[in-house]
Amino acid sequence: MKKALLILFLTSLTVQGFSQESYTLSDTSAMTIDGSSSLHDWTVTANTMEGTVAENGESLTAVDFSVAVADILSDRAAAMDKKMHEALKKEEHPKVTFTAKDVNAAMGENQELKGKLNIAGVENEVSVPASITQKDGELHITGERKIALKDYNIEPPTAMFGSIVVGDAVTVKFDLVFTKS
Repeated sequence: MKKALLILFLTSLTVQGFSQESYTLSDTSAMTIDGSSSLHDWTVTANTMEGTVAENGESLTAVDFSVAVADILSDRAAAMDKKMHEALKKEEHPKVTFTAKDVNAAMGENQELKGKLNIAGVENEVSVPASITQKDGELHITGERKIALKDYNIEPPTAMFGSIVVGDAVTVKFDLVFTKS
């Protein structure tokens, strides 16, 4: 009897292990960060991203995602990019990362991805609202989340001798497309 239960248990583990699917971030993905300053609103684009997700056919089970700080760029001026990269501590922390293990986010709208977000060397537990869909061998994760710079010990950048100050809140908008690995 014990032998039969052990075989049944091991078989279920093997089936679960093989039912996991792995996906890799596609170049068609997009991410922007919107913010404000005392002069104007602004948007920057994350141009270099990497990521993987695992799913079991019904829900996501893990997410690993990163953005290269050096390639978060504006369309305004190199001076803005330089100040932003300094605020994000690009040299010491070249990537912004989001990692979620033991995720159980089902396919559909109004899902929450709970994980660890690391910005400028400060890591916080966060919950990211997202819509998760699967179509034609691709997995799409879309949504947006507000982030307070102070929560990551980031001093809002200033310009023009302090007369222009960036607001503390930014909104990260993402449309991530993953393809089967």
